[in-house]
Amino acid sequence: MADRLNSFGFLLRDVSRRYVQRFERHAADISLTLVQCRALAHLEKNEGISQARLAELTEVEPMAMVRILDRMEAEGVLERRLDPDDRRARRLYLTTKAGPVLDEIWRLAALTRAETFAGVARAEREVFIGVLERLDANLSVLDAQDDPAARAASRPPALAAGGKGRTRRLPTKQEP
Repeated sequence: MADRLNSFGFLLRDVSRRYVQRFERHAADISLTLVQCRALAHLEKNEGISQARLAELTEVEPMAMVRILDRMEAEGVLERRLDPDDRRARRLYLTTKAGPVLDEIWRLAALTRAETFAGVARAEREVFIGVLERLDANLSVLDAQDDPAARAASRPPALAAGGKGRTRRLPTKQEP
Protein backbone atom coordinates (compact mmCIF):
# COMPACT_ATOMS: atom_id res chain seq x y z
CA MET A 1 0.00 0.00 0.00
CA ALA A 2 2.75 2.45 0.93
CA ASP A 3 4.45 1.91 -2.42
CA ARG A 4 1.21 2.81 -4.26
CA LEU A 5 0.75 5.90 -2.10
CA ASN A 6 4.28 7.06 -2.89
CA SER A 7 3.27 7.51 -6.51
CA PHE A 8 0.02 9.35 -5.72
CA GLY A 9 1.19 12.77 -6.93
CA PHE A 10 2.71 11.37 -10.11
CA LEU A 11 -0.41 9.35 -10.87
CA LEU A 12 -2.76 12.26 -10.18
CA ARG A 13 -0.72 14.54 -12.46
CA ASP A 14 -0.46 11.92 -15.20
CA VAL A 15 -4.19 11.15 -15.20
CA SER A 16 -5.00 14.86 -15.23
CA ARG A 17 -2.60 15.51 -18.11
CA ARG A 18 -3.94 12.62 -20.17
CA TYR A 19 -7.55 13.61 -19.45
CA VAL A 20 -6.85 17.13 -20.69
CA GLN A 21 -5.08 15.81 -23.80
CA ARG A 22 -8.07 13.59 -24.56
CA PHE A 23 -10.45 16.55 -24.24
CA GLU A 24 -8.16 18.69 -26.41
CA ARG A 25 -8.27 16.07 -29.17
CA HIS A 26 -12.06 16.20 -29.14
CA ALA A 27 -12.12 20.02 -29.02
CA ALA A 28 -9.73 20.21 -31.99
CA ASP A 29 -12.41 18.45 -34.04
CA ILE A 30 -14.58 21.56 -33.63
CA SER A 31 -11.61 23.96 -34.01
CA LEU A 32 -11.46 25.02 -30.38
CA THR A 33 -8.53 25.09 -27.98
CA LEU A 34 -8.73 24.10 -24.34
CA VAL A 35 -8.21 27.73 -23.32
CA GLN A 36 -11.13 28.85 -25.48
CA CYS A 37 -13.32 26.14 -23.97
CA ARG A 38 -12.33 27.14 -20.45
CA ALA A 39 -12.89 30.82 -21.21
CA LEU A 40 -16.39 30.16 -22.60
CA ALA A 41 -17.29 27.85 -19.70
CA HIS A 42 -16.19 30.45 -17.13
CA LEU A 43 -17.92 33.20 -19.03
CA GLU A 44 -21.14 31.18 -19.08
CA LYS A 45 -21.09 31.14 -15.27
CA ASN A 46 -19.76 34.69 -14.83
CA GLU A 47 -21.22 36.73 -17.66
CA GLY A 48 -20.33 40.40 -17.42
CA ILE A 49 -16.92 39.87 -15.83
CA SER A 50 -13.86 41.81 -16.91
CA GLN A 51 -11.19 40.50 -19.25
CA ALA A 52 -8.70 40.62 -16.37
CA ARG A 53 -10.93 38.50 -14.12
CA LEU A 54 -11.49 35.95 -16.90
CA ALA A 55 -7.72 35.73 -17.34
CA GLU A 56 -7.40 34.98 -13.60
CA LEU A 57 -10.13 32.34 -13.66
CA THR A 58 -8.62 30.57 -16.64
CA GLU A 59 -5.04 31.00 -15.40
CA VAL A 60 -4.00 32.67 -18.64
CA GLU A 61 -1.75 35.71 -18.92
CA PRO A 62 -3.84 38.86 -19.55
CA MET A 63 -2.15 39.64 -22.88
CA ALA A 64 -2.72 36.10 -24.13
CA MET A 65 -6.36 36.36 -23.00
CA VAL A 66 -6.80 39.52 -25.08
CA ARG A 67 -5.74 37.61 -28.23
CA ILE A 68 -8.05 34.70 -27.38
CA LEU A 69 -10.95 37.09 -26.82
CA ASP A 70 -10.16 38.94 -30.05
CA ARG A 71 -10.52 35.69 -31.98
CA MET A 72 -13.73 34.66 -30.22
CA GLU A 73 -15.19 38.12 -30.70
CA ALA A 74 -14.35 37.96 -34.43
CA GLU A 75 -16.13 34.59 -34.57
CA GLY A 76 -19.17 36.19 -32.96
CA VAL A 77 -19.40 34.05 -29.80
CA LEU A 78 -18.81 36.90 -27.37
CA GLU A 79 -18.93 40.63 -27.22
CA ARG A 80 -17.08 43.23 -25.23
CA ARG A 81 -19.04 46.07 -23.70
CA LEU A 82 -17.79 49.14 -21.92
CA ASP A 83 -17.69 48.86 -18.16
CA PRO A 84 -20.07 51.51 -16.76
CA ASP A 85 -17.78 51.99 -13.74
CA ASP A 86 -14.42 52.09 -15.54
CA ARG A 87 -14.01 53.57 -19.02
CA ARG A 88 -10.76 51.64 -19.54
CA ALA A 89 -12.29 48.23 -18.81
CA ARG A 90 -14.49 45.97 -20.88
CA ARG A 91 -17.10 43.51 -19.69
CA LEU A 92 -17.62 40.21 -21.51
CA TYR A 93 -20.94 38.77 -22.64
CA LEU A 94 -21.87 35.70 -24.64
CA THR A 95 -23.83 36.07 -27.86
CA THR A 96 -26.59 33.73 -29.03
CA LYS A 97 -24.00 32.10 -31.28
CA ALA A 98 -22.18 30.88 -28.12
CA GLY A 99 -25.07 28.63 -27.07
CA PRO A 100 -24.45 25.82 -29.59
CA VAL A 101 -20.69 26.09 -29.03
CA LEU A 102 -21.14 25.65 -25.28
CA ASP A 103 -23.51 22.75 -25.86
CA GLU A 104 -20.80 21.09 -27.91
CA ILE A 105 -18.13 21.81 -25.28
CA TRP A 106 -20.29 20.18 -22.58
CA ARG A 107 -20.99 17.22 -24.89
CA LEU A 108 -17.25 16.76 -25.43
CA ALA A 109 -16.63 17.04 -21.68
CA ALA A 110 -19.23 14.33 -21.06
CA LEU A 111 -17.69 12.14 -23.77
CA THR A 112 -14.21 12.56 -22.28
CA ARG A 113 -15.53 11.71 -18.79
CA ALA A 114 -17.33 8.64 -20.13
CA GLU A 115 -14.15 7.46 -21.87
CA THR A 116 -12.10 8.05 -18.73
CA PHE A 117 -14.54 6.30 -16.41
CA ALA A 118 -15.14 3.34 -18.74
CA GLY A 119 -15.32 0.18 -16.66
CA VAL A 120 -15.69 2.09 -13.39
CA ALA A 121 -18.97 1.43 -11.59
CA ARG A 122 -21.20 4.37 -10.66
CA ALA A 123 -20.70 3.70 -6.93
CA GLU A 124 -16.91 3.75 -7.41
CA ARG A 125 -17.19 7.04 -9.30
CA GLU A 126 -19.16 8.60 -6.44
CA VAL A 127 -16.59 7.47 -3.86
CA PHE A 128 -13.75 8.71 -6.06
CA ILE A 129 -15.32 12.13 -6.55
CA GLY A 130 -16.06 12.35 -2.82
CA VAL A 131 -12.42 11.62 -1.99
CA LEU A 132 -11.21 14.20 -4.53
CA GLU A 133 -13.55 16.79 -3.00
CA ARG A 134 -12.14 16.07 0.48
CA LEU A 135 -8.57 16.30 -0.81
CA ASP A 136 -9.44 19.62 -2.45
CA ALA A 137 -10.99 20.88 0.79
CA ASN A 138 -7.91 19.83 2.78
CA LEU A 139 -5.60 21.64 0.38
CA SER A 140 -7.84 24.73 0.39
CA VAL A 141 -7.58 24.93 4.18
CA LEU A 142 -3.81 24.58 3.99
CA ASP A 143 -3.62 27.25 1.26
CA ALA A 144 -5.63 29.62 3.45
CA GLN A 145 -3.31 28.93 6.38
CA ASP A 146 -0.29 29.68 4.18
CA ASP A 147 -1.77 33.01 3.06
CA PRO A 148 0.04 35.78 5.01
CA ALA A 149 -3.11 37.91 5.21
CA ALA A 150 -5.09 34.98 6.62
CA ARG A 151 -2.35 34.25 9.16
CA ALA A 152 -2.27 37.87 10.31
CA ALA A 153 -6.06 37.96 10.64
CA SER A 154 -6.07 34.82 12.77
CA ARG A 155 -3.43 36.08 15.25
CA PRO A 156 -4.51 37.37 18.64
CA PRO A 157 -4.81 41.19 18.59
CA ALA A 158 -1.66 41.76 20.64
CA LEU A 159 0.41 39.66 18.23
CA ALA A 160 -1.26 40.97 15.08
CA ALA A 161 -0.31 44.50 16.13
CA GLY A 162 3.29 43.45 16.62
CA GLY A 163 3.04 43.24 20.39
CA LYS A 164 4.53 40.53 22.54
CA GLY A 165 1.29 39.07 23.80
CA ARG A 166 1.45 35.94 25.87
CA THR A 167 -1.43 34.22 24.13
CA ARG A 168 -0.38 31.00 22.50
CA ARG A 169 -2.45 29.59 19.67
CA LEU A 170 -2.86 25.87 19.66
CA PRO A 171 -2.95 24.13 16.30
CA THR A 172 -6.44 23.35 15.13
CA LYS A 173 -7.41 19.73 14.82
CA GLN A 174 -8.51 18.71 11.36
CA GLU A 175 -10.67 15.76 10.51
CA PRO A 176 -8.99 12.93 8.63
